[in-house]
Amino acid sequence: MNQQAPIVYKPKDFATDQEVRWCPGCGDYAILKGVQKTLAEIGTAPENVVFVSGIGCAARFPYYIETYGFHTIHGRAPAVATGVKLANPDLDVWLVSGDGDAMSIGGNHMMHLLRRNIDVNYLIFNNEIYGLTKGQYSPTSRLGTRSPSTPAGSIDAPVSACGLALGAGGRFVARGIDRGQKDLPGILKAAHAHKGASFVEILQNCIVYNDGVFDGVVDKSVAGEAQIHVKHGEPLRFGADNAKGLRFNAKAMRLEVVTVGEDGVSEDDIIIHDQTNLALAQMLAAMDRPDFPVAVGVIYDNPADVTYDQAVRAQNESAKADAKITSIDQLLRSGATWQVD
Repeated sequence: MNQQAPIVYKPKDFATDQEVRWCPGCGDYAILKGVQKTLAEIGTAPENVVFVSGIGCAARFPYYIETYGFHTIHGRAPAVATGVKLANPDLDVWLVSGDGDAMSIGGNHMMHLLRRNIDVNYLIFNNEIYGLTKGQYSPTSRLGTRSPSTPAGSIDAPVSACGLALGAGGRFVARGIDRGQKDLPGILKAAHAHKGASFVEILQNCIVYNDGVFDGVVDKSVAGEAQIHVKHGEPLRFGADNAKGLRFNAKAMRLEVVTVGEDGVSEDDIIIHDQTNLALAQMLAAMDRPDFPVAVGVIYDNPADVTYDQAVRAQNESAKADAKITSIDQLLRSGATWQVD
């Protein structure tokens, strides 16, 4: 019997006929391109993929991906995605959210999805502002951010998206950049390959309300010094000539930036990235300019033996096997029951 050759997908197979309605120059266009490329390379049939979103600019994503999709309500996308995955564990479930949607009103839902370790891929488009509702500051906005809601400058301490995910028990945490098309599909494929909840923060430029907020990280003139691309098993090196690196200062119990060949620093002093090391992941996630480069790539990947959805399915199957009740009528009349006259 001849076996049918597997279908080879192209990015255009995951593009819909809907007009893309983001502001010209928005970083979401690049992310959409990267996600469509990733889906084609993964090769899951579109009818077995679901995108779930909340509210915000990023939440229009399901309209532009030729898969099943749910555009839900503010902050509650993780709850809907949880239901989808538990109802049909064989589906590839992707969550799309912005920094406000995910970490403000949706922070509680995000935390529980990560700690439960439900096998979904959670993408956070972080532009450090509320874009759809006209530029109010968000939980990730930096100190001093001037916006319609903080005209004198924000005095709120910002939250670290990756740090919050790690603190909530996330077992896969990564960071990408909207314009980083060489790296983003690889990061997304790693997130998909992880069995359990995967969390990917994507630095995304809002050209209208927070334009250039990441220029100090992503601009070509500074990217070599401002970014460190972390890869499991490789030295944590960066810099225009790859001469700089990260060393662990045991006395201060922290990372420090050093230059190989200066002040007695050798290659052996540079830390090798271990993506299963939670303590290292927490330090990498916390790094920021100007003292440190921003970590890009898979920061933490340490899957558990069983995901939440697998445990639920196993528990249900066990209950069915042990059940002596074979009908709804029996169930309703079992256990502690009473009759009201």
